[in-house]
Amino acid sequence: MVIALLYLALAGAFLVVVPAVLYFYLNTRWYVASSFERGFMYFLVFFFFPGLLLLSPFLNFRPQRREIPS
Repeated sequence: MVIALLYLALAGAFLVVVPAVLYFYLNTRWYVASSFERGFMYFLVFFFFPGLLLLSPFLNFRPQRREIPS
């Protein structure tokens, strides 16, 4: 039973928790990252791709609509 709970906790961390933190990290650092950090970002996206794919329908990082003063 303990091993099943351990597998469930690791799967939840790999598919939900770490990708959610990674989304936040990518959203804050995407435009100011150095080349080394950008390579590290690409590695993290590749490594946690199943979790990012699982969360992607629920997250929206498109820019906010601009209001043009008239």
